[in-house]
Amino acid sequence: MSRETRLGLAYAAAAFVLWGLTPAYWKALRQVPAAEILAHRVIWGFVFVAGWMSLRGHWPALRTAAKDAGTAAALAASTVLIAVNWGLFVWAVNADRVLDTALGYYINPLVNVVLGLGVLRERLNRLQWLAVGLAAAAVAVLTVHLGSLPWVSLALAASFALYGLLRKTVSADAVVGLGFETAALAPLALAFLALQEHRGAAALGHQGPATDLLLVLSGAVTAVPLILFTLGVRRIALSTTGLLQYLSPTLTFLQAVLIFHEPFTPAHAASFGLIWIALGVYSLDLHRRLRRLDGAGIGP
Repeated sequence: MSRETRLGLAYAAAAFVLWGLTPAYWKALRQVPAAEILAHRVIWGFVFVAGWMSLRGHWPALRTAAKDAGTAAALAASTVLIAVNWGLFVWAVNADRVLDTALGYYINPLVNVVLGLGVLRERLNRLQWLAVGLAAAAVAVLTVHLGSLPWVSLALAASFALYGLLRKTVSADAVVGLGFETAALAPLALAFLALQEHRGAAALGHQGPATDLLLVLSGAVTAVPLILFTLGVRRIALSTTGLLQYLSPTLTFLQAVLIFHEPFTPAHAASFGLIWIALGVYSLDLHRRLRRLDGAGIGP
């Protein structure tokens, strides 16, 4: 294994581990409303990303992206989707629905397959259809158990899958795109925080230094895993990234059950079991397809 591959594995694994541990971070801020956490996440995320782009000389790339009408439109749409995803995730964690978020991110790769079918007009093979069918069965089990669709899981999976689809259509890299998104959201976030301060309901500066520090560091919590992910995926194979991505929801799942002691019923066990089987089928199919491409001499 080359040094570059080892670095890529370390960067990507670190990114997914950090993403998987974020529920514990947002739990530490449960006394702050989710909308206010989101606002701080946007503002301090922009500050952090702006510093990173200054160090890397990425501001010209951001200006180029903003000037291109198609790129700017796609990034504007992705801005809405990531705001929904971030806000819903924080709300779910602090509403003791961490298990729902884990399910959402387990489902996400399979939602990508469905989007490929419906949006990109891709054809699914038998293994892909099997994986999607198992995921649908998992959702059906929870729907019957809960008496309603597991909307938090589905909304997280759909918003992030659509976000990823949109980001694939633009040439801007992940960090530049995040710079655009946080810059676009920052004025709204500042206005909301100013309103909170006017109402006497703001957390920053009023709930102690620990809360202040956690809110300010939310920018790094948002940006650092993405930067590590960007550095990692350039150095490792797609199949490796596809397997590493399960680290995040697995860590989240373990926190939900073992640390936060959320209810894990037989219906949850059946649903997660079906999802895990579906992901095994999906990973097998991905591995086979990549091997065929390598055998045909296609790829980087």
